[in-house]
Amino acid sequence: MNGAVEAANKNIKKIIEKMTMLPFALLAYRTSIHLSIEATPYSLVYGMEAVLPIEVEIPSIRRMARAFNKRVCPREFSLGDLFLRKVLHIASDYRGKFAYKYDGPFIVKEVFDGGTIIFNDMDGNKNTLPVNADDLKKYYP
Repeated sequence: MNGAVEAANKNIKKIIEKMTMLPFALLAYRTSIHLSIEATPYSLVYGMEAVLPIEVEIPSIRRMARAFNKRVCPREFSLGDLFLRKVLHIASDYRGKFAYKYDGPFIVKEVFDGGTIIFNDMDGNKNTLPVNADDLKKYYP
């Protein structure tokens, strides 16, 4: 008989855990940004973002991301622009503070959405590997 009572208690415990976690799960779902609509369901219904009580003292990731994105300047390149590429140092070629920081110049040949670039060197040799624009800076001769 003890086995049956323990099994019943275990099932009751699972049901109670699910019932007490349901409001928190719904809150998390309603206040998280969905990629398909790029908004929260709460903001679609009420027209504003939900402010959780904990966010009053500790800023949320959304508020920190918004503050960061205000200061970010996107790098835009067009065909024929000259740029320098950041050098990722290999341990065997490491020269400390005297190592080169940038390599180039290179010429932009293709620009894709999201900041991806395919380039040629100054001799016209094509590099087939795309490069992220975050690792580049414009070169002004």
